[in-house]
Amino acid sequence: MDEKLSRRDFLRLSVLTAAGTALAACGGPAPAPASPTATSPPPAPTSVTVSTPTPRPTRDPSTRPVITADNAGQVVELTVLQGHTVPPFDVACRPDGRMLASSSFDGTVRLWSLPTGQEVATIEHEPEATGLAFSPDGALLASAGTDGVIVLLDVDTLAERAALEDHAWGIYGIVFSPDGTQLASGGVDEMVHLWDVATGAERAVLKGHSNDIHGLGFSPDGKLLASASTDKTVRLWDVETGAQVAVLQGHVSEVNGVRFGPAGDVLASCSGGVVESHTVRLWDVETGDQLAVLEGHTGAVLGLAFNPAGDVLASNSDDGTVRLWDAQSGAELAVLRGPRGFAKGVVFSPDGRLLFAGCGDGTLRIWGVD
Repeated sequence: MDEKLSRRDFLRLSVLTAAGTALAACGGPAPAPASPTATSPPPAPTSVTVSTPTPRPTRDPSTRPVITADNAGQVVELTVLQGHTVPPFDVACRPDGRMLASSSFDGTVRLWSLPTGQEVATIEHEPEATGLAFSPDGALLASAGTDGVIVLLDVDTLAERAALEDHAWGIYGIVFSPDGTQLASGGVDEMVHLWDVATGAERAVLKGHSNDIHGLGFSPDGKLLASASTDKTVRLWDVETGAQVAVLQGHVSEVNGVRFGPAGDVLASCSGGVVESHTVRLWDVETGDQLAVLEGHTGAVLGLAFNPAGDVLASNSDDGTVRLWDAQSGAELAVLRGPRGFAKGVVFSPDGRLLFAGCGDGTLRIWGVD
């Protein structure tokens, strides 16, 4: 599709492989999400270009060991995925482990088949694509942009299910609740927005931060929401009431990301920017006490991910490294090196055997224990 669409239909889809076959290979049919309200826009028109995927030999990931604190030192680079023209902003892995999504300031969201790493679709997201998240059932992909719009896509058909608009400015973080009924978003307007996924209606706006929000995370039970901001704080919110329940202070620079551990008792946050305090901090969720400060990065730490077991924490930095930490002791376990530059997105596969991260040269890299 060459002509420019309306703002609400800004997704212009150009599928680079045989879309039906390739997307089915990434996980097969998924349960259809609830239909949005009548006020939601109709699915965006799509333009499909059929081509033949180039097979890429790869070892079956199920034969690889799960990444743990005991073997983190054996993690090596396995694959480099190329396609973005500028560094990826965010990465997300479909819950079935058969698809990876990446967003970038090059204005695209790209879908990659796993384990082959074959790119199966490019979705243009004008002007720049930022936050990215799969729904827990894998049926929806939410992508946000610097235009303040969130689009919900049906992953199997690439049809637009809804466009969520209330942010006055760009959005940097989005996350689904564990039960998939809510979506949280935050960005330049300094507020957290909570959305009803089934209807597309905005449920609440949480106010408290005094600067941009760059990261969000739901607790595993869905009762708490954490938000990270350039105001140097992490805030915890009661999802049901919208009340702010804690302000975690300790970072001396902007906070760029936040993640709950799988057990929900530990929260990780990362920082770095103009002020050279490039740290990862661990917090006790119940008391709000700071448990540890993890130091080692020499550039801004922009993204975090826990492995499914919760014993390894990965941090991605613009210093060109992804560092693996023992989530209990805070000890550094490994340093995975790549190109320097903006690097935020980092995520483990659902089975914990692979680690994916965006790098400063525009590539995505896949690591695992070989």
